[in-house]
Amino acid sequence: MAEPHRADPTSTPPRAAAASAAAACVVAGAVAVTVAVVAGPGPGLTGYVSEAGVTDSGYAPAYRIGVFALAAGVLLLAAALPPVLRAAAALLAAGSVFALVSGAVACSAGCPLPPFEQATTADLVHGAASILAVAAVVLAMLATTLTRAAPSMLRRLAGVALALALPLAGATAVALVTVGRGGLIAVLERLLLLVAVLWGAATATTIALRR
Repeated sequence: MAEPHRADPTSTPPRAAAASAAAACVVAGAVAVTVAVVAGPGPGLTGYVSEAGVTDSGYAPAYRIGVFALAAGVLLLAAALPPVLRAAAALLAAGSVFALVSGAVACSAGCPLPPFEQATTADLVHGAASILAVAAVVLAMLATTLTRAAPSMLRRLAGVALALALPLAGATAVALVTVGRGGLIAVLERLLLLVAVLWGAATATTIALRR
């Protein structure tokens, strides 16, 4: 007698639907933020991405909508992950909350951060939330990579993303406290965010297609 087919835990209809919605939100959010950064009045490659969300910028609404879409995408991805990746899902859920705070609290002009600039309370809240959101996503990559029972494709995607994200995250942290605002940290920040977005979209798409 043939063994009955066992459903793939990464591809149940609810998880596949959540994964599809996650991929759409991540891509749409990344596009909206990119448009705000490129078309907005910010300093280009010498400033932070968050400067596109400064209140007096005409592209601030697009930036905030993009960040909120990314937060929704990260939360949906957490819901789409298979049960074995509970730690990664919890980290992504926390990251979505931090991203929501980052989008809701706008920084002042230039998004100043210590130790080289005097920051307001809003600057500190926005900066901390943004850093914690990205850190949570990177830690979710690590948790996925270290979970041996996770589907091999998801582990491989996380491993590749982690190999790129960890050096970028470390270099960004060092640049933040030793160099401050400028071209170096702007490029590092954008590359790190790009890796996070690509990993989120690729992971969500993989789960959706395994249906």
